[in-house]
Amino acid sequence: MDLILLCVFLPLVSVAWGQHGADYYYGPYNYGDNDEWVNVYRQGFNFQCPHGQVVVAIRSVFSKKEGSDRLWNYACMPAAQSLGEPTECWWEEINRAGTEWYQTCSDNGLVAGFQSQYFPSVLDREWQFYCCRYSRRCPYSCWLTTEYPGHYGEDMDMMMYAYDYYIRGATTTFSAVDRDRQWKFIICRMTEYDCPFQNV
Repeated sequence: MDLILLCVFLPLVSVAWGQHGADYYYGPYNYGDNDEWVNVYRQGFNFQCPHGQVVVAIRSVFSKKEGSDRLWNYACMPAAQSLGEPTECWWEEINRAGTEWYQTCSDNGLVAGFQSQYFPSVLDREWQFYCCRYSRRCPYSCWLTTEYPGHYGEDMDMMMYAYDYYIRGATTTFSAVDRDRQWKFIICRMTEYDCPFQNV
């Protein structure tokens, strides 16, 4: 009986603990006009959130028959008012197709967009993050999400639930067998004051 109660209440405790300390929770996501994808299979794309907004949700579906490629869509929300306006935005270095990689936005930036190009020779994409810096605010309490998707070839739906948590980058693994990629996103909070630290 105790094991049954533990199985029932543990997920509730986990959700409550994950939401502890957050003042606001993101509501339903608007992925843009009619929830359309930002790309078509085997084509490049460039997605940027509106000024002052950051990426808070990522959705994707995989198709083996379409060159083992994915359709992508993103949702944006305004950054917390305490961060102020973005002081600078830029495209990070390209992450090459067919390889594993790890990247965070340099200069304490937050992810505000994605750019990608498909390469039929490796049945994979190269990626760039569009990053925005907010004054001299610094990340803290960073962590990695679980894998998205849970298994290669599955649909993917990653959502930020708590306000004041931001995507700063990702680490990915690439399967040469499945020709698909799993992502772990780097999530951080940001200080409400300027700080002297700078990540490269």
